[in-house]
Amino acid sequence: MNAVIPAHPLALTAGRTLDERRQAALTRYYVAAGVSGLAVGVHTTQFEIRTAGLLEPVLRLAADVVAESRRTPVSGQPAGPPGAGRFQLIAGACGPVGQAVQEAELAAGLGYNAVLLSPVVPGASEADLLERARAVGEVLPVVGFYLQTAIGGPVLSRRFWRELAEQPSTVAVKVAAFDRYRTLEVAHGVAASSRADQVVLYTGNDDHIIGDLLADLPGGLRFSGGLLGQWAVWTRAAVDMVAGLAKDPELWASRAAALTDANAAVFDAANGFAGCIAGVHEVLRRQRLLEGIWCLDPDEGLSPGQAEELTRVSGAYPWLTDDDFVSEHLDDWLG
Repeated sequence: MNAVIPAHPLALTAGRTLDERRQAALTRYYVAAGVSGLAVGVHTTQFEIRTAGLLEPVLRLAADVVAESRRTPVSGQPAGPPGAGRFQLIAGACGPVGQAVQEAELAAGLGYNAVLLSPVVPGASEADLLERARAVGEVLPVVGFYLQTAIGGPVLSRRFWRELAEQPSTVAVKVAAFDRYRTLEVAHGVAASSRADQVVLYTGNDDHIIGDLLADLPGGLRFSGGLLGQWAVWTRAAVDMVAGLAKDPELWASRAAALTDANAAVFDAANGFAGCIAGVHEVLRRQRLLEGIWCLDPDEGLSPGQAEELTRVSGAYPWLTDDDFVSEHLDDWLG
């Protein structure tokens, strides 16, 4: 199965308070697009939700909307609501052991299925990170996370990934190293564990999505889909793309560079990812899913030239977008 799991953004008002109406509309959009799950409280949701007191409200709202969609399918949703055994609600968890366990307990109480565990813990060794994963795994299943060093992720060894995969609570790894060598290190480590057939690999390499989904990895492993910030935008098209990979891999392989080009615009690669979250917001604003591109950090916004790049890529690659789908159902999602 090639899972499509977007990283859920944060909808704010001009006063930088939670816009519950549009936050719920975003969740309805993703469900209607046919995604396999949602990751909430992660980088795309803005880590600052914790200091802003928004972690619990944001996690709860997404869980409530997904539960609602099981009872009454939302406008545009494929036949049959997300099944309890298929649709994965994944909560982000951060910080040292105590904080990460507490956030996992919050997510468990709200009905989440797993925790995506940030590897950013200042001063922590690989042994410390493994112990933290073990503690969190007593609360909820764990999705390991290789975060690119450009935004603070640590370099982690092949041995670390083998030992993480050996933990019974580890169910998946999101590989977002944005680095071919380190991506292969994860695959080598997981393949060397005794639980290689029980640990799912998700690509988080937004710069290499199609290449990852088509790749044969060491040990006979493959990526079983993606958990991606890129899929927070143009999500219906992403679902169609993943479905099309098995039917016409040559077509989609020919589009791999175009998708990377588009991601460079959304994530602001030219400026060290400074406008990454704002880029996601700008796409959603243009579709009227968001009212503005406001972030919790008032200094965070689009970089010079980023808006023009977004216009360029959305015009150059019409197969990448889902504007018609959003326009058709937006009023219903907004309620």
